[in-house]
Amino acid sequence: MNFPSQPSLAMADFRRLGNYIHAELGIKMPDAKRSLVESRLRKRLTVLNISSYEEYCAYLFSPQGQKYERPFFINQITTNKTDFFRDCQQFVFLEKKALPELLSSVPIGCFKKLYAWSAACSRGHEPYTLAMVLSEYTEQHKNIDFSILGTDISTEVLNVAQKAVYAHEEIEPVPMALRKKYLLRSKDPSKNMVRIVPQLRSKVRLCRLNLMNKCYTCVEPMDIIFCRNVLIYFEKETQHQILHKLLDHLKPGGFLFMGHSEIIKPAKFPLKPIQTTIYQKVVTGKRQ
Repeated sequence: MNFPSQPSLAMADFRRLGNYIHAELGIKMPDAKRSLVESRLRKRLTVLNISSYEEYCAYLFSPQGQKYERPFFINQITTNKTDFFRDCQQFVFLEKKALPELLSSVPIGCFKKLYAWSAACSRGHEPYTLAMVLSEYTEQHKNIDFSILGTDISTEVLNVAQKAVYAHEEIEPVPMALRKKYLLRSKDPSKNMVRIVPQLRSKVRLCRLNLMNKCYTCVEPMDIIFCRNVLIYFEKETQHQILHKLLDHLKPGGFLFMGHSEIIKPAKFPLKPIQTTIYQKVVTGKRQ
């Protein structure tokens, strides 16, 4: 039996797409990523009933494609690896060290609201993990509230985060006590799905944001920023530009959590290293 051959992505088309990805998203696209781009866009060829990547490029870069296909293209290209309690030691540090320090200057009896941002939040695992940790902490410390912002460039993953429904195997890293408290099982046992409880969902605000944007208009001043395993996809100059913009939204004394593959030279930024992957914004005389 002869099976129809799969279309292949020619180098010329890949480089055209790569240049566009770099210009729009700031993501590096060396030649070694051609097969990755090819596999990720194959679904779009099927959906659009397009027989070749050359034809797909022609459509994507047409006025109609820029209007209708561009969001789907971005959703397919961007990486969305995420887990609940990923790099759990960072959340231990947040609970044991960062939160007590952030609240140490609050007079007894005074109200304090904490603001946290999950940049590149993907399908919502990170902001909802933050919500669990902060909810547990604020239960033990009165007069404290919190709000979490989750942003991502992909509308597809933001829709998943908004629904906050996950397969049971995805919640394995969540401690059992927190599962019982913050996760609701589906009424249909055969679906084996869970959903984040409403009171936790209400603490998370979701917003589409391209970190390449000149301004982050949906972001307020933050006490805590998680931006993990994101900057590694950008060139060094772009990394620095994004990091400066992130820090523009981090309050003096606030904490920045990065991924293990991301190395920052604190001397280039108003940061001091606290632990591996964890930094604190230096407090200066300038008001934020």
